[in-house]
Amino acid sequence: MVTQIADIENAHTMCVLVDNEPGVLARVIGLFAGRGYNIESLTVAEVNIVDNLSRINIVTSGTPMVIEQIKAQLERLVPVHRVSDLTVEGPHVKREVALVKVHSSGEKRVESLRIADIFRARTVDSTNVSFVFEIVGDTGKLDAFINLMVPLGLIDVSRTGVAAIARGVTVLEHE
Repeated sequence: MVTQIADIENAHTMCVLVDNEPGVLARVIGLFAGRGYNIESLTVAEVNIVDNLSRINIVTSGTPMVIEQIKAQLERLVPVHRVSDLTVEGPHVKREVALVKVHSSGEKRVESLRIADIFRARTVDSTNVSFVFEIVGDTGKLDAFINLMVPLGLIDVSRTGVAAIARGVTVLEHE
């Protein structure tokens, strides 16, 4: 059984707009580590070349008071321009990608293909004894797919972490 990324009730998806410079990610991670906060998922990418900004998506969990502390402490870091807690700020879209390798033969091989089809996972590599599936979706969908592949010969998983964005015209902009 694969452990789920975070308890749905306590999980918060935060987007942090930061300067794209060396050491910024280490400072953000250091804030979490230094205070004993856990990072369930982390993705980072440059999002604005002109202003040299990157977006860090963090999934973490905690009580409302802990989440507020995390946001306040992140906002105090010098390279941070904006912190947004998508979980409380309104509708948003979250997705992640996983590559799932399954080693199987016979009926288990056929069953893994059938389940992949149901979950709309794409076969991106195939040998006589294994498949690599690519699956995109919310964390729950990926967890469910991975759990179903365990008895069919799951041997490896690589996940991107959560990418998230607000729905509608809301934009994460620097101030």
